[in-house]
Formats: sequence, structure tokens, C-alpha cells
Amino acid sequence: MDKPSFKEAFWFWLKLGFISFGGPAGQIAIMHEFLVEKKRWISESRFLHALNYTMILPGPEAQQLATYTGWLLHGVRGGLVAGILFVLPSMIILLALSILYVSFGNIPWVYAMFNGLKPAVMAIVILALIKIGKKSLHTTFHFIIAGAAFVCMFFFNIPFPYIIIGSLILSFLLQKIAPQLFKQTSAAKEQLAKEEDGYYINRNHFLKDAGFKLPRLVKQILIATALWFIPLIIFFSWSNDFSFWKQLSLFFTKAAFVTFGGAYAVLPYVAQVSVEQLHWLTELQMIDGLALGETTPGPLVMVLVFVGFMAGYNHYNGSLLMGSLGLITTTFYTFVPCFLFIFAGAPLIEKTLENKRIKQALTLVTAAVVGVILNLTIYLGKVVVFPNEISVSGIDFITLSWIVISFFAIYKYKISMISWIFVSAGFGLIRYLLTT
Repeated sequence: MDKPSFKEAFWFWLKLGFISFGGPAGQIAIMHEFLVEKKRWISESRFLHALNYTMILPGPEAQQLATYTGWLLHGVRGGLVAGILFVLPSMIILLALSILYVSFGNIPWVYAMFNGLKPAVMAIVILALIKIGKKSLHTTFHFIIAGAAFVCMFFFNIPFPYIIIGSLILSFLLQKIAPQLFKQTSAAKEQLAKEEDGYYINRNHFLKDAGFKLPRLVKQILIATALWFIPLIIFFSWSNDFSFWKQLSLFFTKAAFVTFGGAYAVLPYVAQVSVEQLHWLTELQMIDGLALGETTPGPLVMVLVFVGFMAGYNHYNGSLLMGSLGLITTTFYTFVPCFLFIFAGAPLIEKTLENKRIKQALTLVTAAVVGVILNLTIYLGKVVVFPNEISVSGIDFITLSWIVISFFAIYKYKISMISWIFVSAGFGLIRYLLTT
């Protein structure tokens, strides 16, 4: 497999930014479908190796996975393009919807159209769960770990970073006291080796810059710090209300560093502070913002940029310009740390490819990730299939039928995922028109 050109990768990342629906599980599923199975730019083992790292970071793991993969393909500029284009379309769409929201109120037909996407995304997530599970669960022990991870999240609400860290600790302990648990049959090893063929990035692909380099780390931290200060300097020089912009910038920077466990883990904190303490928006507006974030492409943490829009809009007495500036500022401070985590940490993670103990540890982490994806699948399924209550009478049979249809359309009849996303959006709009 030849190295993809930067131009080809650019258009891929741009397209991904517009179709990355379904939260982290859906977005990871879409990336897996294109990067591993269709484009064959990165092998299964390297994809999961990168995913394992992004799962333990604060911030949206799917956006950071895109940044990591872009960095593997084309260095820093590739990582920047992949990470920015993963977020930019969502930011533009949310900006337009936010302006429409404050100008005209709720937009039911937009919600209806995006609601049609949810069952299609569910089918994509189920397909990814099956595919990743087949290639990650090599032994009975791996199945046990995946099941344990699912139980921890589903029944005990343990955040997945703790599950991933626990899997790593368990792995290092078991490697000493029960190493036989990690042994694979020769047939399994041979199959895994074959699966690495035909990919540009595979387990035999090593980067020259991998490993810890203090000058590079210092340089990256200095650049990130300088970028962080630039908007504040502009606001200090230009705005007569610097305290508001300073508060906005500091608040969303802090939120970016505490988003362990995904957007749902940080949203209660953001809602409590922005609604009850700072009075940037009302509770109902916060709920509407969540609905907008749920129905647009990009990471769910983009809900925060709606909060930034409402903060600027309300603080400046209904100014669309200040609302837009608040949204852009929030996007900047929410995602700058994500790029630092990848560019500083990815070279260290790449170095672990040569470490046998780390490799074995990551097989357990990968198994735990399967359990995490199963939990997300059931969580999304409950919301989509049981919109009102979990009972036989509460089942949305039309949505359930579309999940089944989507599964067979993509899996059996090999209909393009992008084409089916547009078909599903049309299905949601038609359903809305027929029921109103």
C-alpha cells in the first residue's frame, strides 16, 4: 500500500467532518470503516493502538484519534488538518443553527432530519462492535475482560478512563503471576500477521521521531501556551469588557482538561456553572443546546460551543456578532489542549510498539474497549429505540425497523455509508412530514 497523498487525505478528513455522526462510538466506527477497511491506510492493530491511548485522555477521543492518525500519515500538518477538519464543519453547522435558534426558536424539521440519522448510526456502531470484537478478542480471557468492562460501565457507572487504567494495571500484574493467559495459538498469531499485510501503516511501520525528546516537548508546550495567550491579548487590546472574555476562556480551558469520561461526564459541571453561577443561559436553553449537539456531526462536546454562543449573545444583549465570537472562542479553547495531548504523547506511545509487555497490556485494553463500545451501543440503543420509556409499549418500531434495514443495507448489500447517511436524513424528514 503506497502512502496516500496529502491532498487525498485532506479531502478524506474534510468529508469525515461532515458525516461523523453518532457520538464517539459512531465516529470511531465510521473512521474504522474508512481508514482500516476501505482506504487501508492503517492496520487494525495500529488503529486500536492509537484508540487505546486516546481513550485515556481528557477530551473527545474520536477527534484525538483522527488527529493521531493524521499525524501518523503526514506528520504535524496531517494531524492539524485531521483534527481541525473533524471539528470545523460541526462548528459552522452549530453556528448557523445557533443563529437560527435565537432568531426563530426551535427548528423541528432540522431535528427530524437528524433524528433519521440516529438509527443508521446505530447500525454502523453495531457493525463496528462486531468487526472490532472479532479482531480483538483472541482468547477466553479477552472475552472475560470485555465482559467485565461492560459490567463496570453499565451497572456501576465507572468512567471508562478508570477501566482502561485498571486494565493496564491488571495486565502488568498478570504478566508476572499468570503469563499463560496472554499466550495465543500459532494459528491466531499467523492470522494476525496476515492481517497486517496490505496496509500503509502497520505493526512493522516505525517512526524515526518516536520516543521522548525533551527539546521537542518544551517547544510544543511553548507553542501551545503562546497560542492560548493570543486571543486573550487580542481581547485585552480590543474589548472594553475583558473580564467576560477572560472568564469565558479560563472556564472552557478548565472544562477541556476535565472531560475524562466523555462529554456526558463534563456536561453536568458545565451546566451547573454556566446556568446557575454565571447565568450565561437558562436550563431550557442548555437542553436545547444538547439536542443541537446530539444531532450534528462532530464530537458531542461541541455542545460547549453552543454555551459559548449563548454566553456572548446574552451578555451583549442579543448580539449575533458577539454570540458568534463566543462560539469561535469556545471552540478554540476547548480543542487546543487536544492537539497538545496528541503531538506530545503520540511519539511516546509509538515507541511502545517495540515493547512486548506493553503490547500484551494493550491487548487487554483493546478487549476492555470492546466492552466500552458495547456499553455505548446499548446506551445509544435505549435512547433511540425507547424514546419515552423502556417497555414494550415504549418501543419506536419505525426506528427499530430502520436500524435493521440500515444494518443489512450497509453490511449485506454494501451500500456506501455516506449514501446511506443521506438516505436516512431523507427518511427522518419524510417521517416528520407524514406525522405532522
